[in-house]
Amino acid sequence: MIRNYIKIAFRNLLKHKSFSFINIIGVAIGLACFLLLTIYVKDELSYDRHNANADRIYRLSRTFLSKDGTESLRLGHAAPPFGPLIKQDFPQVEEVTRMLETDAIVRYGEHLFNEENLYAADANLFKVFTFDVIRGNPASALVNPFSIMFSRPMAEKYFGQENPLGKTVRLDNLLDYTVTGVYEPLPSQATFHPNFLISFSTLNDNRVYGAEGLRTNWSNNSFSTFLLLPKNYDPAKLVSAFPSFQNRHIDSNASTYSVLNLMKLSDIHLHSHMDSEMEANGDIQYVYLFSAIAIFILLIACINYMNLATARSAKRAKEVGMRKVVGAMRSQLINQFLSESILLVCISLMLGMLIVAFCLPFLNEFTQKKLTLSALADPVFIVVLISITLFTGLVAGSYPAFFLTSFQPTSVLKGKIASALKNGKLRQTLVVAQFSIAVVLIISTAVVYSQMKYIQNYKLGYSKDQVILLQAAGDSATNYEAISQQLKENSGITEVGRSSRIPSGRLLDSWGAYVMKGDSMAPTDISIKSLAVDEDFILTYKIKMAAGRNFSKQYPTDKAEGFVLNATAARLLGWKNPQEAVGNRFGYGDIRGQIIGITEDYHFESLHQKVAPIVMFMHGNMRWISVQVSGGDITGSIAHIKKVWESRFPGKPFVYEFLDERFGRLYAREQTQQLLFGVFAGIAIFISCLGLLGLSMFMAELRVKEIGVRKVLGASVSNLVVLLSNDFLKLVLIAIVIASPIAWYGMHRWLQEFAYHTEISAWIFIAAGALSAGIAMLTISFQSIKAALKNPIASLKSE
Repeated sequence: MIRNYIKIAFRNLLKHKSFSFINIIGVAIGLACFLLLTIYVKDELSYDRHNANADRIYRLSRTFLSKDGTESLRLGHAAPPFGPLIKQDFPQVEEVTRMLETDAIVRYGEHLFNEENLYAADANLFKVFTFDVIRGNPASALVNPFSIMFSRPMAEKYFGQENPLGKTVRLDNLLDYTVTGVYEPLPSQATFHPNFLISFSTLNDNRVYGAEGLRTNWSNNSFSTFLLLPKNYDPAKLVSAFPSFQNRHIDSNASTYSVLNLMKLSDIHLHSHMDSEMEANGDIQYVYLFSAIAIFILLIACINYMNLATARSAKRAKEVGMRKVVGAMRSQLINQFLSESILLVCISLMLGMLIVAFCLPFLNEFTQKKLTLSALADPVFIVVLISITLFTGLVAGSYPAFFLTSFQPTSVLKGKIASALKNGKLRQTLVVAQFSIAVVLIISTAVVYSQMKYIQNYKLGYSKDQVILLQAAGDSATNYEAISQQLKENSGITEVGRSSRIPSGRLLDSWGAYVMKGDSMAPTDISIKSLAVDEDFILTYKIKMAAGRNFSKQYPTDKAEGFVLNATAARLLGWKNPQEAVGNRFGYGDIRGQIIGITEDYHFESLHQKVAPIVMFMHGNMRWISVQVSGGDITGSIAHIKKVWESRFPGKPFVYEFLDERFGRLYAREQTQQLLFGVFAGIAIFISCLGLLGLSMFMAELRVKEIGVRKVLGASVSNLVVLLSNDFLKLVLIAIVIASPIAWYGMHRWLQEFAYHTEISAWIFIAAGALSAGIAMLTISFQSIKAALKNPIASLKSE
């Protein structure tokens, strides 16, 4: 019997090729989108799950408070003394491990590379995190000072197929390290990805960091600190004890300006958005968003199928009547309809899997991930996928299966049921639903595009174009003047400046500001970010002065006492205008001096943040060199910079990047979102239009005699096209009205993530509505014109 059901189902699919094609393509694309987005979401949700102790590992974070209690700085890192002292004061904590990320020049023989993601790690690292150590003893590999472990790719890069254990490498052309182990790289779904691990005990050496600093430096919050807690232990108990812990070890008021917190390791990737993180994180909101899009796309495809299935049921009413007349039981008819429906969905699923296999490499390239089809092999997901397939098939087939088979054959054969099915409220509701979803996605795409254009055209207050960035090294501090002059010998290089940080980075340092109150300097409640610069930094970035002057070699006291603030800092400190601030006494940290100038505001950080109050001075480690080049011969300028670099720093590889590239990476997530919205909006409207095409074909087929009569009575082609199109266009317009406020609300909330954003203008809704209606009209008109041009004799000859 089942074999017979399948055979008849195949025959029906082949008999109605157009409807079958539309249904199979629509459901296949819907399932493919659902599967692709599910793979992506599953990957996002699986971060750090490879760790055996994932549910017991917690990261220590530190938040600094202003005097009014507001958060001024939120760090995913902490100072080095916290780790050992937490282990000492809280015996319930099983392990505490610390890591310090850095970069270094690694040399082995003739191999010399500037390497990133080098971590100094405590010896108990492998008791907390799960690593696959393939060479060496994990229990002792990080115990002795000047020990280093390589990830397998790095070991192959430097040593080929040799056993690296016991070999010596040199870091930063200064200190020798012994290779004590090799480990497999951590999976892409990890919070951090070390290329190298060096023993934390190495930091006790004063040439590296210094033991005293590790014990007493509470201000260097650069250390990632992780705690391994007992099973089922409530971390809130530990957090509640942190205020008294800080007051005991730092100072009696420490808890009033410093707050410690814990976050589970597996929550960091999607829920942590601190000012400092080990790596860029995802966002749970995007997981929700893409999950919703996946469901909506699949829903649109299923709506299409159900729509066409219910529409075609009117044409099959007589078939049901005839089958009942010749003795078919209702249960047999139900099984027949459901078999056809499930068979079509299964064919769509197979085609959808092929589409996924084809598109997955493009998704990987786009998201910079390593997604594989193995993600679909999860038993739970397989059960869900089978359930979705069966559900779609059963729901789509249930209407003809249960509704049509319930009528008496005499009523069906007289055509009473078929005429009642022509104007189905269910079909109209489904069309409105699917176009509403499509319009929401179109509007969302337009808003994201508008915001990206706004960012690209926004005046940042500095020049980001044609600025080459170099990380200073070696004798750059002592011989910088000579290096700068040598660089400027090339006519294509216009300015060279130094700074502690560069635009597009985060401003994380704040030392405490002092202003004159009465006859003495008094601390201010304003958290002002610090930026160490030289005389040419402002010139290099073409930052405009609002009042006063820039740093200058003509004023020797500028190096010791000069301060330049931005306009926001001057305003927050109480001066009514920039001119009023110039000349006032000012203090920052341990430095006391005078404000010599005020710059106009410039967006040092991304447009997600408001302009921060900034103080510039000429003290500190200026590890960045910014080179402004003209557009005439950039290649020649880079060659000149390389030549100077290699002559000055023969032991350091020449590595550079352009500032505008760094700036672009600030908004990589939004650009990804823009493209995804665009792609899936296009898919949604395509599937919706497939459904409209099928419905218009069906309605034209049902009304073929009516069209013939109208033509005989003198109706024009345009009249008939309007007649056949009106009902569908009304549904599309209703969808636009429903979708617009939903899209406005969602995108208004999204724009609040930016401190500076565009406004959602009315033209976006008008354009989205016109686009949707236009595409729908084209789709409907194709079939309507075809029906209207048909010879009325052919449609009326049976009467």
